[in-house]
Amino acid sequence: MLERYWRPMWAFVFRDWHLTRRYMSWVVVFVFYAIVNSATIALIGKSQDDFRLTLTLLLGVLLWSFLSAMYNEIANSISYERWEGTLEYTFMAPVSRLIHLTGVSLFAIIYSVLRTVVILVGLVLFIQVSVSGANLLGVLVVLLVASLAFMGLGLMAAILPVMSPENGAQATNIFQGVLLLVSGIYYPVNVLPAWVQPLAYLSPATYALEASRKLMGINNPESTPTHLVGAPISSVLPELGILLLMGVILIPAGLLVFHQAEVWAKRTGKLKRTG
Repeated sequence: MLERYWRPMWAFVFRDWHLTRRYMSWVVVFVFYAIVNSATIALIGKSQDDFRLTLTLLLGVLLWSFLSAMYNEIANSISYERWEGTLEYTFMAPVSRLIHLTGVSLFAIIYSVLRTVVILVGLVLFIQVSVSGANLLGVLVVLLVASLAFMGLGLMAAILPVMSPENGAQATNIFQGVLLLVSGIYYPVNVLPAWVQPLAYLSPATYALEASRKLMGINNPESTPTHLVGAPISSVLPELGILLLMGVILIPAGLLVFHQAEVWAKRTGKLKRTG
């Protein structure tokens, strides 16, 4: 019984892998740019000889690299299919949309993990910092839970290329840019204008960052450049609870919104390649 769902889901994972491999030169270019961009940001902290600032920037670039890559892969999955001319075939195939989107999301997670690991290795060539004493296992748990919320956001954003073949992909990038701005990836949320700050608490990245900084011990006054004093996982249970709640709400909401957009696209003929 499980094989009936498992096999087609992995089929979508391998399909996306082969599609990525087909454009591997572009993947290399984008990953190289991500490494250089991340190193440029992290070196700002190094230039100030401030280990807290350096760790804040490093944590920000790595966490955002993972979450934004996963969001992009899911949000732009429809755009990729439209470019390949397979969108109509996928939507008309006798496969449930849940299996389809689960396969897409699973590949997005795998790809994001590998991409982040490569970026981390690249950063090590530029910056050496001590993470002794940091609760790295706790940070991984936070990333895992935050992935659920970003998966839901990606599913919601994926409808934009369905609704607008010409401008949908650009709209997903605008939404991603807003998340980057309001989530305090490289700075505390309290430096944002007062009218923007309430938006920060609608972003799952805000809670993921707050929890990760506690677990790393970045703002702990007892932390030193050679030994961090990371907080236990119990200290970030409120943030984990909020992230889990966001995931529980956003994933079903994303599937529902996607279904409504699919029905509309089929009725209005928006599945053809040219839109």
